[in-house]
Amino acid sequence: MRDGLYCSSRARAFIENMRPSRARSGVARTASRLEIEEQLTKYLRSNGEDGLNHLRDQIRDAGKLLGLSDDAAELDGMIGTLLGTRDVVLTAPSAIAFASGTPFDTNRVKLFEALHDGLRGMGPQLPRTSRIAASEVVNFAFFEAYFSNFIEGTEFEVDEAEDIIFNGKIPDERPADAHDILGTFAVVSDPKDMGRVPTDFEEFRALLKRRHAKIMEGRPGKRPGEFKTVGNKAGSTTFVRPEEVAGTLQRGFQIYQRLDTPLDRAIFMMFLVAEVHPFADGNGRLARVMMNAELSGPGETRIIIPTVFRSNYLESLHLMSNHGVPDALIRTLDFAQRYAHAIEWSSLPRAISVLRKTNAFVLPEVGDREGYRLRLPRAVDFEDDDDNDGGDGTGGAMAGGPRRR
Repeated sequence: MRDGLYCSSRARAFIENMRPSRARSGVARTASRLEIEEQLTKYLRSNGEDGLNHLRDQIRDAGKLLGLSDDAAELDGMIGTLLGTRDVVLTAPSAIAFASGTPFDTNRVKLFEALHDGLRGMGPQLPRTSRIAASEVVNFAFFEAYFSNFIEGTEFEVDEAEDIIFNGKIPDERPADAHDILGTFAVVSDPKDMGRVPTDFEEFRALLKRRHAKIMEGRPGKRPGEFKTVGNKAGSTTFVRPEEVAGTLQRGFQIYQRLDTPLDRAIFMMFLVAEVHPFADGNGRLARVMMNAELSGPGETRIIIPTVFRSNYLESLHLMSNHGVPDALIRTLDFAQRYAHAIEWSSLPRAISVLRKTNAFVLPEVGDREGYRLRLPRAVDFEDDDDNDGGDGTGGAMAGGPRRR
């Protein structure tokens, strides 16, 4: 650069990368047109329209200083198209989506591709066909709603949840929490609704909104059935931006459609909804509802995440979300389905007994401290002897299990 002249290092980098150049090895020393569009889109996502317009001005100035006005003009066209003021043909999918008004989170789409590849890489297995009779659906649905809410911190004793769901007894001090579990139960106990799986993106979006509206109807302040308008996060994880929700869901749905088996689709669907977090609240519950609908439709056993298994489930989500490692999530949900498949749901008291004996109700922190883990039921667990604990089960409200009545 000539003495006495200055231009933004970022603007200069963009302009210089517009000029094709190859090293002796044949490897390009400058970025491709697609890569430049991706970087401009990323900059727009991070800095907004004002930030990109400022960079645009810097690029114009740098083009004059460097004698590269033609390259600066080409960049100006790309930027203008991203901002909706020009109509240049773009090549990068992320840039095209942004310019068309349906931007998506490119990093999340990469995670979805990684999960898809992990699922396709697993060996085939026989489907676990549901053995639950129509009259028993309500028993399974009760625990599906109970455990799904427990994961999210809506914690009731089992007998309290029974009073809420079956007797309509809403605790005065926790009406919103009670309606959370009621709303979830209303969705998962409806065999007609749970038998629906989306065939196109518009149906997928409609199912998300309708089911969310039902789950969250007791919390009108959370805008049930409406996509978020403000960003949300959990711990160090920031979820997809509101303006990128529709586009990211659409991209994820396209990947979902490339999967074949119900369990693969169920696992993918759960992660897609959980990772995008399209609503202000209730996303975890909705993700598990969408997961189980993928299993319910073709008649396979649905999945429950018992209380003691919560840490396993959340850690596997963390590994997939933060590190792109799908194996733990796949194994965790596969085991959870095996577990649900092994339980007899013919009566609520019988199911409670077996769940207790297999440690389902143990609080995760108690399980970690005292060495209790979720285990598959054994034949002895189905005996009617109240004194039988299956060898290593625990019960009682203090351990996180149901109170005996």
